[in-house]
Amino acid sequence: MKIEIHVDGLPREQPAGTLTPVQGVELVIFDCDGVLVDSERLAVRVETALMNELGWTISEEDVFDRFVGRSDAHMLAAIEEQLGRSVPEWTDRYREHLHAAFHAELRAVDGIVTALDRLSSATCVASSGTHDKIALTLGLTGLYERFRGRIYSATEVAHGKPAPDLFLLAASRSGVAPEQCVVVEDSRYGVAAANAAGMRVLGYCGGLTPAAQLAAATAVFDDMAVLPDLLAQLD
Repeated sequence: MKIEIHVDGLPREQPAGTLTPVQGVELVIFDCDGVLVDSERLAVRVETALMNELGWTISEEDVFDRFVGRSDAHMLAAIEEQLGRSVPEWTDRYREHLHAAFHAELRAVDGIVTALDRLSSATCVASSGTHDKIALTLGLTGLYERFRGRIYSATEVAHGKPAPDLFLLAASRSGVAPEQCVVVEDSRYGVAAANAAGMRVLGYCGGLTPAAQLAAATAVFDDMAVLPDLLAQLD
């Protein structure tokens, strides 16, 4: 059943420190960028500026539409195809500018700490970013220790999102069947990947992504703090 839930439609009786048991959900798989850390705005800004410097006249809206939720390798391949040449300087310049923005401005997504404190299900991270990038962003926001040893990157699979490979890897490494997993995503590519993996998926529209782009999710929500209540309603 498809449901769309926003902040006012969820129960608020349960104290913030109370664990929320979720029947039939053994593993909650979190995307990282835009779900755990509020990095998408920073990344889109940096990517747009650098692409324009290289000669690709592109807007932030187009960068968001084409690349949010995709891997760094996919983005680099698209840049080189657009420019008709290799850009070996991209990786170092991108990392330098992005890391500077992260150190200056990166924050955890509003409400995520409250949600994680209440979850009783096992959790992990499955992100299109590299392990270095995931470790950096989770570390800067104080979230890394919550997921240490349970972090999976698109660099570990043959095909990134929207293919199901990454989420299936996370489930397999966790010893959990796909149908007992729920993915939390903020991009249409991630939602497509979760659906292809046979997993339920919650689409978070509290960041850059409008709810309409997450319509294929099991449910769409806009306040991360109420995630445990929404998970409990899935059964």
